Amino acid sequence: MNIVSLIESETASDRNKPAIVDGECSVSYSELISGARALSGMLSELGVRPLDRVALLAGNSLDYVTFALAVLAVPAVMVPVSAESTRNEVEDVLTDIGVDFLVAAEGTPAPGGGVNLVSPALRRAGFTCLKRPGAGKPPEEYRSMDPAFIRFSSGTTGRSKGVVISHQGIAERTRLADRVLRVTSVDTVYFVLSMSFHFVVTVLLFLRRGATVVLCGNPFPDSLAAAMQRSPGTLMYASPFHYNQILRSGLFGPQAFMNFRHLISTTVKLPPQLAAGFRAKFGLELAEAYGIIEVGLPFIRTSDDPEKRASVGQLVPGYQLRLDDLDEEGGGEILLKGDGMLDAYYSPWRSRQDALEDGWFRTGDQGKLDDDGFLTISGRKKNVINFSGMKIFPEEVEATINRFPGVRESLVHAEPHDTYGQIPVALVVADPAVGSLDMLALQKFCYENLARYKVPKQFDFVPELQKTKSGKIKR
Repeated sequence: MNIVSLIESETASDRNKPAIVDGECSVSYSELISGARALSGMLSELGVRPLDRVALLAGNSLDYVTFALAVLAVPAVMVPVSAESTRNEVEDVLTDIGVDFLVAAEGTPAPGGGVNLVSPALRRAGFTCLKRPGAGKPPEEYRSMDPAFIRFSSGTTGRSKGVVISHQGIAERTRLADRVLRVTSVDTVYFVLSMSFHFVVTVLLFLRRGATVVLCGNPFPDSLAAAMQRSPGTLMYASPFHYNQILRSGLFGPQAFMNFRHLISTTVKLPPQLAAGFRAKFGLELAEAYGIIEVGLPFIRTSDDPEKRASVGQLVPGYQLRLDDLDEEGGGEILLKGDGMLDAYYSPWRSRQDALEDGWFRTGDQGKLDDDGFLTISGRKKNVINFSGMKIFPEEVEATINRFPGVRESLVHAEPHDTYGQIPVALVVADPAVGSLDMLALQKFCYENLARYKVPKQFDFVPELQKTKSGKIKR
């Protein structure tokens, strides 16, 4: 199975309708598929072979979608890399996943060199393809699982990993999500999230069903208002941060979203007050989705009942839920099972059998079911900070802070925030031999070594950090 061939076959009757709209530029399904096939041939001529790991370093654009499909059509394996990364973070991904080729857009923190890519299929210039020597041979099991994506993330222990998802896994995930979303070729979807983090169960689902995907970039929400003038929408996929901007903007009247079937909120918990304010102004209840890269999209709340706002909805048909270590109120750790689960972790390699517990994935989230089967997530068992849909691992940030001259140790934790969900805050202990630290210099150092969203929004200097009896920092 190949997901590009699946999209091609399932949209055979919609070849002439718009597939992707990017500002003033629009391409039909016929143009999108033919462009992806052309770029796929170009990549093959440059030496890209089936199962090679190809990193894509670019921001949202029509070209991003075309390149993603081109890589998958080789069929090589796509490794998305955020354009918000620093040069060091990019190098970490390339090394830890053993990337064979890097396709990068101009203006991104990519290593120098590479071949300039010129093709009628590209709407913008400035893409290069760099071959990387000595990427290393992947495990034999990798070759037999028909891999399509490796989503990299920094683990909470500081070890790197990449979630491997096969073509079959993508097909299963999108099929299950569509049992609730019910996307059709009549739909026009406004998409504002980063494709480096959101692509498999969103963009690929929309393309499978022949919908038109309208990219709404910066400045937002001006880009959304302009898109609504050109292409009236029926679905939107965004974060609470974006819905808050819409609510506070004067660009949208009370009737602006009346033709929408769903306004889907994801990445971080949807604040009930934001949902209430949105409904008061626009008359629509925001839908909330709970996605996990290892699992898919197991919960989507589409209920219009305001009493269910605190929940992420009911379990999507095809998934199973289990709560472990129940407390007195019936809450426990969330475990999930279903079609389309991860196929492996890449680095260090862990097969699906080793990563799951008898088929169950332990999420690290705590939750509780109500009498109607609606799941409310009460918190995280893990230490991950969720900043506007971007996951921040405290240990990674602490390791950077601790490299700054004069820092003895640090602790990074989350503080609740009405707009961003959570923000990172740092407690910093100075080396007594140094005395006081320059906070602005420390902040500048972090910006030079971390993606901007990972840099703590507040630095508090403290004399010491609380420790456990064994000497470990208390979190």
